[in-house]
Amino acid sequence: MSTGVIVDDDVATTFQAFKLGQGEKLRYYVYKIENKSKIVIDKKGEKAKTYDDFCADLPEDDCRYGLVDIEFKTADDRPTSKLVFITWNPECASVRNKMLYSGSKEALKTVLNGVSIHINATDASELDFEGSVLPACKKFA
Repeated sequence: MSTGVIVDDDVATTFQAFKLGQGEKLRYYVYKIENKSKIVIDKKGEKAKTYDDFCADLPEDDCRYGLVDIEFKTADDRPTSKLVFITWNPECASVRNKMLYSGSKEALKTVLNGVSIHINATDASELDFEGSVLPACKKFA
C-alpha cells in the first residue's frame, strides 16, 4: 500500500554515513512522518547511548521508525554489530497513524538499503533486547 509519503533527502544522506561509520558517531536514529507527507529524522542518539535509551526515545502512544546499531558478541565470542530497523506501531496509537506508518514503511526501507534485520513492535515486550532483538541479530551474525 503506497501512502504518497516521501523520505527526506537528509535521511538518505545521514544513513549512508551512519552505515559506513563516517561523520557524526551515533548509536541510533528515530524517524517520524511529518505533516503526513515526509519521513524525517526525529531524534538521534550519540554513540555512548544504549538500546534502552533508544526505547526511551520512542513515544508510548505514537508510531515511529528506528534504526539502531546493535553491538553484541557472536556464538564464538567475537564482537560484532548489526543495523536493525524497527517499526514502532503501539496498540494505543491512533488507527490513522498506524495505517500511515504501516503503509509508508517500504519507502523508508528502500532508502535504508542493506539493513537486513527488521522488527515490527506493537508493545514494549516486542522491543525486549534479550528476548526479541538480540536473537534476531544473532541469526545474521
